[in-house]
Amino acid sequence: MDELFDRVSGDIKVAMLARDKVALEAIRGIKKEFLEAKTSKGSDGTLPEEVAVKILQKMIKQRKESAQIYKDQDRADLAENELAEVAVIERYLPAQMTDSELEVAIASIISQIGASGLQDLGKVMGVASKQLAGKTEGRLISEKVKALLAKQ
Repeated sequence: MDELFDRVSGDIKVAMLARDKVALEAIRGIKKEFLEAKTSKGSDGTLPEEVAVKILQKMIKQRKESAQIYKDQDRADLAENELAEVAVIERYLPAQMTDSELEVAIASIISQIGASGLQDLGKVMGVASKQLAGKTEGRLISEKVKALLAKQ
């Protein structure tokens, strides 16, 4: 995962040279979170990919929530800035699954587990969340699992 960390460091320089304030702010935020994760108590000084993806997803979620609050308070200028940072952060996430790819993956998990209805929601969600982490949002996984189990 150090290659992503190195990419982020290099992109900071690029954003500085381009005088791109939004990208620079977002990328510096990513680097800060990565450094904190690498040096936190109990860490071995490395940053596994799944941890980095969780950090990026958390940052995106925070900015989307902030943007919504700003919109609710009629501060479109601040909301736009938050959403622009979201776009920058999303560049570092692995490619996201399409709706049809997600449906196929979850249908496969349901058949593997032998789930027969909504009573198996917890089992399916546990496996799906682990297998699909970083490839799509947890909310989308949950919605798709519920929809497919309801059809069982």
